[in-house]
Amino acid sequence: MIQSYPFRIVLSDATGSSAQQLALFALLNLGMVQSLTSGVLSATEAIQRFYNADNCLYVRKYLRSNEANAIMSHGVQLPDLFDCLPADEAQREFFHELETIRSLCLTILQKGRSLGIANRATG
Repeated sequence: MIQSYPFRIVLSDATGSSAQQLALFALLNLGMVQSLTSGVLSATEAIQRFYNADNCLYVRKYLRSNEANAIMSHGVQLPDLFDCLPADEAQREFFHELETIRSLCLTILQKGRSLGIANRATG
């Protein structure tokens, strides 16, 4: 039986400059982290809706950001934590991974701000 999901975020549909797409990527991820933390989304749903192969390839090929690539790597492994670790350890590691993703998002946004300020100063 094939399940239908109400939404799936496709990064390749985003428009704008590379810097704008990277900022959008970071903001989307912050929303995903909040949804995962609050239980609105499960780790499996997050994979189906965002941390999927199409988006991973898009990030690697077009965004070309080490932080963005690391975010996707952390995101795709979230469900695996519950398969290979005892429940309490998996939960602890799950929240640690989410915090890592959040931190990487903030790094992307801060770099974008710094770059924007530098571009305005020279432009």
